[in-house]
Amino acid sequence: MFFPLRPHTLIHLLLLTPMFFMAGMARGRADVKSRKNLVTTTVLVLVTVGGFFYFYSQNSDSSSSVEYGAKSLSHTGLGGDKDDGVSSSTLVGGEVIAVPKSIPVCDDRLSELIPCLDRNLIYQTRLKLDLSLMEHYERHCPTPDRRFNCLIPPPPGYKVPVKWPKSRDQVWKANIPHTHLATEKSDQNWMVVKGETIVFPGGGTHFHNGADKYIASIANMLNFPNNNINNGGRVRSVLDVGCGVASFGGYLLSSNVIAMSLAPNDVHQNQIQFALERGIPAYLGVLGTQRLPYPSRSFELAHCSRCRIDWLQRDGLLLLELDRLLRPGGYFAYSSPEAYAQDEEDRRIWREMSALVERMCWKIAAKKDQTVIWVKPLTNSCYLKRLPGTKPPLCRSDDDPDAVLGVKMKACISRYSDQMHKAKGSGLAPWPARLTTPPPRLAEIHYSTEMFEKDMEVWKQRVHNYWSKLASKIKPDTIRNVMDMKANLGSFAAALKDKDVWVMNVVPENEQKNLKIIYDRGLIGTVHNWCEAFSTYPRTYDLLHAWTVFSDIIKKECSPEDLLIEIDRILRPKGFIIIHDKRSMVEYIKKYLSALHWNAVTIYDVDQGKDDDDDEVVLIIQKKMWLTSESIKVSE
Repeated sequence: MFFPLRPHTLIHLLLLTPMFFMAGMARGRADVKSRKNLVTTTVLVLVTVGGFFYFYSQNSDSSSSVEYGAKSLSHTGLGGDKDDGVSSSTLVGGEVIAVPKSIPVCDDRLSELIPCLDRNLIYQTRLKLDLSLMEHYERHCPTPDRRFNCLIPPPPGYKVPVKWPKSRDQVWKANIPHTHLATEKSDQNWMVVKGETIVFPGGGTHFHNGADKYIASIANMLNFPNNNINNGGRVRSVLDVGCGVASFGGYLLSSNVIAMSLAPNDVHQNQIQFALERGIPAYLGVLGTQRLPYPSRSFELAHCSRCRIDWLQRDGLLLLELDRLLRPGGYFAYSSPEAYAQDEEDRRIWREMSALVERMCWKIAAKKDQTVIWVKPLTNSCYLKRLPGTKPPLCRSDDDPDAVLGVKMKACISRYSDQMHKAKGSGLAPWPARLTTPPPRLAEIHYSTEMFEKDMEVWKQRVHNYWSKLASKIKPDTIRNVMDMKANLGSFAAALKDKDVWVMNVVPENEQKNLKIIYDRGLIGTVHNWCEAFSTYPRTYDLLHAWTVFSDIIKKECSPEDLLIEIDRILRPKGFIIIHDKRSMVEYIKKYLSALHWNAVTIYDVDQGKDDDDDEVVLIIQKKMWLTSESIKVSE
């Protein structure tokens, strides 16, 4: 990602430039065709950068930036950028920062880069990770000197994605040119290649006949009315572990049930990429050593269909993580050979797993064919009746079950709060009333009902204003995947309830307790620090909402330039960014529009009567469709 060059940065460049050329990490440079040219180019770069270093040392009050050189770009019907090649400077957070007029484009081989889940980074830095614990699938973010200071290019032939709801069943092959899953899972009906598209029939490892029939069978097993999985609005949030291409989550949406479809960037590494391209909520994550980035009591149902997880390992640690995430009376639907015990090994696993969940106070709610469904207790009563020394133990009273960022999973049972124990459940209203009803846990974050209702009103008006400004640019099906980069209580997402969109609500690490209110409202989200890259593939969101996110980055002394390039990475071409921030911050961001190949759609004051230089301003931006000269085959 891009950051302003200071003396230590120039030293890194002097040391690393030959390595970058030798490794072929082009960052927009032309390929070197011979050893002679390589040596000549390297010497020239060293001299040039050395000159910049000398200039900087002689002019300590000035800022400078190096343009690495970019591939030529081809814009689709959007015109070129006026670029005089000269950098400008601006004052941000009391510091003068150089703003480049252009940012190089990454090598085409980085078109699917996920910086904190980059296998090459793990290999290059020789991280000592325990593969048996899945640590290599967890987040490991690059240090600033190892970040790619370039824009991620789309793959050759990239097209504007198929629109929802049609996208649930098919996507453009050019956008995710990976068909190995279609071959590997050909007998399971995951996906089929048809000409220029990839089609998803709705099948899965344990539901070849379609996710819709499988979902209805689970509802039938639980005696839910009309075989509807939402159970009259009482089941709203689902965690699908090892989700494949997320057909289970995709078919739940028609029942007003939303799933967080979770899978790692493993040997089937494009599963989540397919899910997001289809317009289905999904997240890259793994049950490894760290807690999943969700608060306690978030989901009514957890699901694992042949997810190939060893639930018995480490004293049942992974199953206890599911226990932390399930609400009182929540279900775990498990479809796997162990559930119907075909051979001695399966029977052994079934016996041990049955004994474990019994000690956890789970009971079998239903069992049929290949699927067993367990249910959690509604209160702490069963936990308190266990014999002394029973394992797994209850968690210590000082353990916070809602603390997740950088927190290791714990092999203990998180007991319910006194409020949940007395209420004999979560006390949540059925969906959709849940969205606007103040949840019982509101008091835990020191919010009153009045504050909650005021927050809803404020965001309802703000979202109305956003949409009125976007009206000329969007059609009803333009936007599907939305991210609120600083979600607070989730009222931005709640105000979009009548739009055919889903929202990934992101809360900062210092506000992670707010995330349980978001889940209690029937929404989904995660905890994240925007000083690092987000765990998603490039080009996976249609709209990003950044409310005071850049001001927060400055306070943390992180790089706003890094964040701008990260936003560009995760935003789809033709996608939108709503930046709601201080005027000085918005003016700074405007200087980057040309370098990022973004267009300003509109800018307006939030409070028209203010004269304060730092009053809040909204800037709405659209990302252009562009391609490198090496991937010209494009149609919209």
